Amino acid sequence: QVQLVESGGGLVQPGGSLRLSCTASGFTFDYYAVAWFRQAPGKEREGVSCISSADRRTVYANSVKGRFTITRDNRKNTVYLQMTSLKSEDTAIYYCATRSPVSPRYCSNSGPGIYDYDYRGQGTQVTVSA
Repeated sequence: QVQLVESGGGLVQPGGSLRLSCTASGFTFDYYAVAWFRQAPGKEREGVSCISSADRRTVYANSVKGRFTITRDNRKNTVYLQMTSLKSEDTAIYYCATRSPVSPRYCSNSGPGIYDYDYRGQGTQVTVSA
């Protein structure tokens, strides 16, 4: 059974940090690129970041570049999203996704939200508020 489980969300003050985790099971995780998305109430889904499997190349949305870092640990079947200098506009449900039928191993150079993915998790809430 394929599963993606996110964790690490919570309430944090502006300027603070959080580290999200996405742990996978039920498929060959290390073969696939993994992306993080977020969706805030009343807003479109936004691709936040992506990490390729073949060369670990990373891609970020302009809105988070320089503040967020994506990494992966294939031994633990886990992808991390380290978020720093958080802003109120980062408030959203964050979820991970993987297995793009278009490009299974590589992220798009045009941005982390370009491809659709077959698998996604339920998400974890991040709230940035004083």
